[in-house]
Amino acid sequence: MNVLLTFDVEVWCRGWDHLDEAFPSAFERYVYGRSAKGEYALPKTLEILNDNGLTGVFFVEPLFAARFGRQHLAEIVGLIRDAGQDVQLHLHPEWADEVSPPIIPDHRVKRQHLCYYTLDEQTALIGHGKRLLLDSGAGTVDAFRAGNYGCDRNTFRALRNNGILFDSSLNACYDISGGDLRDGPWRFVPSELEGVRSFPVSLFADGFGKTRFLQVGGCGFREMREVIENAAAAGHQELIVVSHNFELLKANSSRPDPIVVRRFARLCRYLGENRSRLPTARYSECQLSDRSAAAGRPRAGRRATLGRHVEQLFRRF
Repeated sequence: MNVLLTFDVEVWCRGWDHLDEAFPSAFERYVYGRSAKGEYALPKTLEILNDNGLTGVFFVEPLFAARFGRQHLAEIVGLIRDAGQDVQLHLHPEWADEVSPPIIPDHRVKRQHLCYYTLDEQTALIGHGKRLLLDSGAGTVDAFRAGNYGCDRNTFRALRNNGILFDSSLNACYDISGGDLRDGPWRFVPSELEGVRSFPVSLFADGFGKTRFLQVGGCGFREMREVIENAAAAGHQELIVVSHNFELLKANSSRPDPIVVRRFARLCRYLGENRSRLPTARYSECQLSDRSAAAGRPRAGRRATLGRHVEQLFRRF
């Protein structure tokens, strides 16, 4: 079973006012996360992956660079590529009204989700984002994830129009994700949509029966390990884990979050020790399979979920 370790890489300025003044410190936090203990944003994430011989897929959001300069995007892409990791496209269209010259004609009103845009607008935004990444040294851009998972059927058409044939935007835990794709299995299982291979974010049932998705900041290590083992035993062909460039940091801080750092390091060590049967992969290495569709939703045990609740309580207090 392939395990896809995916990271949404974003830079935010904590609001839309005074963007130019806020950007330098925001870039430092989100990209480097410098503190007395080291750089715990992208550098630490890349270090842990490489120490364990793992492949990660980094979905990089490029539209911010249309406002602040492509050199900042090139710096992010360079960090990831120099570490031998995969750079793919992430898109938060909230930036569309903040850049000049405009990417689309109707750009004056901020629209948060990609599914709020027409097919032509989505095609233009995705195409612009892809060009920004390629011009920044990304290599081959053939996979995509919509910001906030806010895709619709037009997103897949727009991806095909731009020659991007793999997608990982669908997340059935979000109502905004694939709102016009509810009548069918597409939001839950790998499928082909509008000529694009869609690999939804992996869901599981936690120890209390609640449906969740695999995210490093929101699941305990034991939960993730049990879900991975359960999915592999059931015949899944791939499992997708989500994280972010800033997920090893405490909220609104550049200080590392020791619980999440330890959790991520344990996950990577476990995958490194089991790489022969649980290889980490790129989307281009994955094939659509009927076996994954029939395998059912993996589960975590109650003790693992209770352990996560205890961890999260410690993180808060």
